Amino acid sequence: MTSVPLTTPQLERLRSHFPYLGEKAYFNYGGQGPMASRAIAATTHAQDYVQKVGPFSGAVNGWLSQEASQTRGAIAQELGTTPDTITLTEDVSVGCNIALWGIDWQPGDRLLMTDCEHQGIIAAVQELQRRFGLEVSICPILDTLNSGDPVAVIQQHLTPKTRLVVLSHILWNTGQVLPLADIVKVCHGFPAREQIRVLVDAAQSVGVLPLNLTTLGADFYAFTGHKWWCGPAGGGGLYVRPQARDNLSPTFIGWRSIMTNAVGDPVSYHSDGRRYEIATSAVPLYAGLREAIALHAQFATAEERYRLICDRSAYLWQRLTDLPTITCLKTSPPEAGLVSFQTNSGKHQSLVQYLEEKKCFVRTILNPNCVRACVHYFTTDSEIDSLVEFISMSLTS
Repeated sequence: MTSVPLTTPQLERLRSHFPYLGEKAYFNYGGQGPMASRAIAATTHAQDYVQKVGPFSGAVNGWLSQEASQTRGAIAQELGTTPDTITLTEDVSVGCNIALWGIDWQPGDRLLMTDCEHQGIIAAVQELQRRFGLEVSICPILDTLNSGDPVAVIQQHLTPKTRLVVLSHILWNTGQVLPLADIVKVCHGFPAREQIRVLVDAAQSVGVLPLNLTTLGADFYAFTGHKWWCGPAGGGGLYVRPQARDNLSPTFIGWRSIMTNAVGDPVSYHSDGRRYEIATSAVPLYAGLREAIALHAQFATAEERYRLICDRSAYLWQRLTDLPTITCLKTSPPEAGLVSFQTNSGKHQSLVQYLEEKKCFVRTILNPNCVRACVHYFTTDSEIDSLVEFISMSLTS
């Protein structure tokens, strides 16, 4: 994979929009990305407008609807779909819960999940299992990190009673990129009493991978804007494939999800993604999210950004591999921006604390027990070199 590097002036101009990066070496994009100054300004301006004109008035109500519509459009354009498929949510967990609880579950139905899912999703599935008597099975995707076929593993765990497969596009703990299109094809083509749906936790893929959700085929794709898009926390979304919409009931219900008659009584749900939205949201965040998306698009295409992310992660992976006291989970350069590694001592939390004192920000992962560092397309060689130097100093002191 050949990267298309940003020139030094381009990189400096891009990073100038993130003034706080100058004070730290930041490797926690998979947890939360730093906001660009213009995204912060857009959010503040929107909040000022609401207070000046309203905050509750006819003008503001019309503005709220327009902001939501524009945001669905900006997201849809970035993800290769149409605005009617996008539901605005607060985060990935909300999006996943909309899909999980909107299915008409029956006792004995099966749900298949990988062994690399986030604990928030695991807890939601456990509650579904308790309430509805579901059969939940776990497939060993972790074992396919460096060898094996994740598509075959998932296929082997499908049964005629399987109704939903829950997985991440990029695994949050190891950084493995799953071949989602092939997995979807296997699930949709499996002989079951009804088509097996696929719910994707896209926390680590949106803002990293170039995406076309229309052709990808996943039924539900839950994402957030505050990680790799570097937008404000509290702004995310859920893509629902049109063919899956009719069989997914609203999980949360509020005035945004319904249509009313002449006297204000609810008569039906909206026919598009709004049917899964609720009511009052922090709409000024939408302006910040759109500005964040636009900023990245201004400097590189989604394909170019992804190639640069892989270039940056390969550089970090190689530097870490050269350290005798470090073992990277991946035995080859990662295919995304997450680089997970272990130390010989296994004292990962103390390493993370030491690095934070040096203003290098990474995090621990408990399963598998490791440290995770995330690089973005505008991460510099000097940042990576500083991180590796501090790691080496910590482990030899």
